[in-house]
Amino acid sequence: MHALIGENGAGKSTLIKVMTGVYEPDEGEVRLRGEEVAFASPLAAQEAGISTIYQEVNLVPMMSVARNLFLGREPRRYGLIDSTRMKREARDILRDYGVHVNPARPLRSLGLGAQQMVAIARAVQIDARVVIMDEPTSSLEAREVETLFGVIRRLRDQGIAIVYVSHRLDELYQVCDRVTVMRDGAVVRVDDMSAVDRITLVSLMLGREIGDVRTHGATGFADAEHQVKGAPVVAARNLQRRHQLDGVSVEIRPGEVVGLGGLLGSGRSETAKAIMGALPLDGGSVEVGGTTTRRTVAASIRAGVVMLPEDRKAEGIVPSLSVRENIVLAALPRITRAGLVDRAKQDEIVDYFMKRLRIKASSPDQRVSELSGGNQQKVLLARCLCLDPKALLLDEPTRGIDVGAKAEVQGVINELAEQGLGVLLISSELDELIEGSDRVVVLKDGRVVGELTGDDVSQDTLMTTLAEAPPEPDLGAPGAPEPDTTEEERHD
Repeated sequence: MHALIGENGAGKSTLIKVMTGVYEPDEGEVRLRGEEVAFASPLAAQEAGISTIYQEVNLVPMMSVARNLFLGREPRRYGLIDSTRMKREARDILRDYGVHVNPARPLRSLGLGAQQMVAIARAVQIDARVVIMDEPTSSLEAREVETLFGVIRRLRDQGIAIVYVSHRLDELYQVCDRVTVMRDGAVVRVDDMSAVDRITLVSLMLGREIGDVRTHGATGFADAEHQVKGAPVVAARNLQRRHQLDGVSVEIRPGEVVGLGGLLGSGRSETAKAIMGALPLDGGSVEVGGTTTRRTVAASIRAGVVMLPEDRKAEGIVPSLSVRENIVLAALPRITRAGLVDRAKQDEIVDYFMKRLRIKASSPDQRVSELSGGNQQKVLLARCLCLDPKALLLDEPTRGIDVGAKAEVQGVINELAEQGLGVLLISSELDELIEGSDRVVVLKDGRVVGELTGDDVSQDTLMTTLAEAPPEPDLGAPGAPEPDTTEEERHD
């Protein structure tokens, strides 16, 4: 188990792409089992025994879980795909990963965590001798992470080598044997994990002295003090959606950071999307500035509410567009006159936010898909902020980004709240949620089961609230039996 770590933009992803045949190196060599190799494509690397699990799930959402698991190597009978056998074997494989779903379901119907586990299972099943895992736990909850670690240890016992990329340093010390630290495209240290403490790792990644690192808290929210005042800028009342939300009410005041606590599947993302108008509701209302808004995304943006989505690949960036175009995308109506974009205003906005958020790109015209995950996240945050919003809904704003970029994003959130912006913060990282929130609304099974304020905003109180909340058997239950086959499989 070899950890590969560094800030976003340090070169980790580029190195992985060289190792797996996406890029051809200008100099140097790649050796596999001691022999020099040169892969012309990712398929060639995969056939040689190198399998990669990417941070952004790279499967086919419209296909079934079983088809994704066996894509390209489907079991056949009389020359046709044997769907019955494929589903049976898929169910058995996924059970080992703690995923209990009907393999005939479309992959897109699963949560991000379950999709990530399917991607991991697929990578391991392709007779791999080396498995590269790029942020494999970024979408997983604690139970799923433990299941994954069990799988990783089993793979290691089978003699499979694993390159493990993660910004969660605690995970590295649990499962990794050695570590390579990168900064600005160069290796700065290779050592045993046991020989390098956490503070040293952070200082190596950031290029700062250990003393400077020690002065910072666990997050960029340290010592945050927000002056909450005035009537709610956003008030969501009794939000209802069958099997997802059951009477959720949330208020966000100017200058306040309201955290949404709860496990994956508790209704956190659904609440934010409902407030934004991206999730149709069966009942309830959303008021912005005391006025009830229409339930559309466009109406919410006009009213001053913007949202940074959890899945930046599927719901955020437009990969084929440049950094410049992605930043100003939502602001185009405001900087367009008579059908023409005000280029000077566009450049002013882009330059300001690239400097403010320290977005690392060769130029504003670089394609956003070529940036690291952390810099893509900053581009999305810039897009939100250039609309000059009254309320900002942040769904996992620091997911999959390094400690340096994470502290920068958290610092920006803190600064925005100090300037009077209302913020809704969703995070799976308890330190971030607790230190960054003035108040935490706790959800479970799509219901509000508690609200923490003052000294009660703590990890112990949050976990106690979740543990003591009574279960709601109806929510989360399927509305109808799952089909045995999808339309795609019947076609097969």
